[in-house]
Amino acid sequence: MADGLLADARQLAEREGTTLRALFEEGLRLVLARRAQREPFRLEDASFRGEGLQEPFVEADWASIRAAAYEGRGA
Repeated sequence: MADGLLADARQLAEREGTTLRALFEEGLRLVLARRAQREPFRLEDASFRGEGLQEPFVEADWASIRAAAYEGRGA
């Protein structure tokens, strides 16, 4: 935990007459409740019909595939 964050939490606990543990529990409850309300992230299906990689790239490493994709494009 960042030292500054812990120091701020200690000061807040002292001002409010509570404990660090109580502040941590309150914070965790708030985070858990907020995340429970969100809809889960769903990645859009961007797949397409095809037959996989073309023959020259079936056994190629990523660097070779990337180089071919950018060939003639200045990268």
